[in-house]
Amino acid sequence: MNKDKTVSSHLISKSETAAILDEISSKWKIDIPKIKNLKCYYLQDSAEIITGNGITILKTNNEYLPFLSNTEILEKFPHVIVDMGAVKFVCNGANVMRPGIRKYTDFEKEQIVCVKEESQQKFLAVGKSLVSSSEMESLAKGEVVKNLHYISDKYWEAKKEIRG
Repeated sequence: MNKDKTVSSHLISKSETAAILDEISSKWKIDIPKIKNLKCYYLQDSAEIITGNGITILKTNNEYLPFLSNTEILEKFPHVIVDMGAVKFVCNGANVMRPGIRKYTDFEKEQIVCVKEESQQKFLAVGKSLVSSSEMESLAKGEVVKNLHYISDKYWEAKKEIRG
């Protein structure tokens, strides 16, 4: 068995689904549509991909992240736009460095931040800010966003195996 494939899956109960959605909604500070049932796919590295009607969530290291294919939800998060020189590094899992950031919306330290590329505004990655946007303004270099999920990573590839 390929190490990146899902190991097992199960439907999450209505009450547990409600609890997960409430937790995500409060942590992400966005409204999540009410969904009756979520399905959880367990991956071998103890990560989970949780899917429901119109939502896909990645749970890794006890943290819920919006999945990169979920553009409608990603749009609700703060973001940084990186120059084309940063794209290949971000898509290989590199953290987002200050010099590569062209534009951004306001965000707090430790907040989930999406990474977009400059030309097509496509989402490349989801990460967690290491500094706030106001702190970042005064930086000339250094890491700004820790890359937690990016296009073509093992979670992206595992999701291709999931129907739902």
